[in-house]
Amino acid sequence: MEKDEIRRQFPNLLREIESKEQTIAIGSVRSNPKSGEAHALGEPLDVIRYLRKCEREEEALEIIGYFEKQGKISSEYAKSLRIQLLQQGLKSFGKKD
Repeated sequence: MEKDEIRRQFPNLLREIESKEQTIAIGSVRSNPKSGEAHALGEPLDVIRYLRKCEREEEALEIIGYFEKQGKISSEYAKSLRIQLLQQGLKSFGKKD
């Protein structure tokens, strides 16, 4: 679809995209999209939802370790969560529940 055709069919949408006036900052990272889908379906709490409840990084590290030890997450995923926590902080997992 050419830009002129988009402008003709969706003039307001194109104007909004080009103006960038209404931008939304995304402050969290979800490296596993399936956990977001599970949350939407009302499945039991996953590691990310527990991490969002943490007050301190030490608590988050304990949660990650627990889930890893119980076999609920892989060692590789646990490692990626620890790296995310240490590099980007607790807020990178999303708004506190």
